[in-house]
Amino acid sequence: MPAPSRDWKSNPSPMATSGETNDAELIARIGAADQEAFETLYKRYYPKLFRFSYRVTRRLDQIEEIINDVMFVVWNKAQSYRPEARPSTWIFGIAYKKCLKSIADRPQAEHLELEDADHLIPGVQDSGLKNLEIADWIAVAFGKLPADQRAVLELTYHHGLQYQEIAAIMDCPENTVKTRMFHARKKIKALFPDLLTEPNADFLGNVL
Repeated sequence: MPAPSRDWKSNPSPMATSGETNDAELIARIGAADQEAFETLYKRYYPKLFRFSYRVTRRLDQIEEIINDVMFVVWNKAQSYRPEARPSTWIFGIAYKKCLKSIADRPQAEHLELEDADHLIPGVQDSGLKNLEIADWIAVAFGKLPADQRAVLELTYHHGLQYQEIAAIMDCPENTVKTRMFHARKKIKALFPDLLTEPNADFLGNVL
């Protein structure tokens, strides 16, 4: 299937609102080489993929490449998508693998701070992604976690996914996801004991 000719980076926008074509329908149309459907899905997922990729890799300078790699796979593999899995699970599964590859390929590269990346990443201002750096401590905490634990936290607290869905995305048993969550919360609590104690069990959910 030939790659779409449109500019994938044009005007990234938030998720679709009620009444718009759902993700599964868009993927079916993409499987039939519908470039308009592809552009719609790209714009719909750009903010989510941007945030997820940043949380996992901590590499803003690689996010554009990761997103384009993910959407290239979506374009080429849309015909093989099966609706038994939620579209978001399928897409985030691709993104997770691309993030791990990016980390493995460039383990020693310097991190680029969010305030220095506006000119590199279109749509950062408009989509509100500066909220990624809500507080200095959350950036420090995430930086001290391995990528798999960062992914579990992000998918659980920000995207609201269940462990079963996260297991499908990460291609691992559900118990492994639970273990990663346990260790991630344990590490964050060790770093910030006053911020992650009962009765504030939902603290991460309020700040991620």
